[in-house]
Amino acid sequence: MTETRWATFDCFGTLVDWRHGIATGAELLFPGRGAQLLELYGGHERQVQRETPGMRYRLVMAEALRRTAREAGLDLLEDDASVLAAGIPYWPAFAETAGALAELRDAGWRLALLTNCDRDLIGETQRRLGVPIDVVVTAEDVGSYKPDHRHFTRFETAFGATRDSWVHVAQGYFHDIVPASELAIPRVWINRHAATDDPSIADAVLPDLNGLLKTVEQVNLSAR
Repeated sequence: MTETRWATFDCFGTLVDWRHGIATGAELLFPGRGAQLLELYGGHERQVQRETPGMRYRLVMAEALRRTAREAGLDLLEDDASVLAAGIPYWPAFAETAGALAELRDAGWRLALLTNCDRDLIGETQRRLGVPIDVVVTAEDVGSYKPDHRHFTRFETAFGATRDSWVHVAQGYFHDIVPASELAIPRVWINRHAATDDPSIADAVLPDLNGLLKTVEQVNLSAR
């Protein structure tokens, strides 16, 4: 029998342009302030996830946006707090996403998403990826948000993935690369924004998904 090889992904920031989505949603409410609010938003989202790990992601986004607007001295109407979740189905995939996923699938890799999202929202997002996804593990499924380990351990337990047949691919250093390193899961960091975090905890670093198949197979070979 042929061994099942898994490539798991964080979705937002890795396959889909999370920064564009957040900035665009904020810009709709506060014209000219989208870029500023994007830079403030990430820290608030992390904090809300830490405080309330069982909260649905759409509610996390709403509360993080309230805190972001408050920090920026802006008045956010309560009915407008849902704008980010409402926009998720329209957030664009990166230009190379579909091609990279298709190459992996054609080479025999199965594909999974380990995402800090709700089931309904990630369901809407999958139509943007252009390639079928075999498995999705959400924050709603495990009752926590990465960097908690439960996405990874749930996937490992449910699908029998082993370290010599599994590579995790993610842009998020804090949410994904750090916990994957702690769990000794082979990992590829997609450093889209030239972040200065320590690259040595990743098995490979790429600036985007171009050339991903070759890199994933090299990391997988090294793990054997």
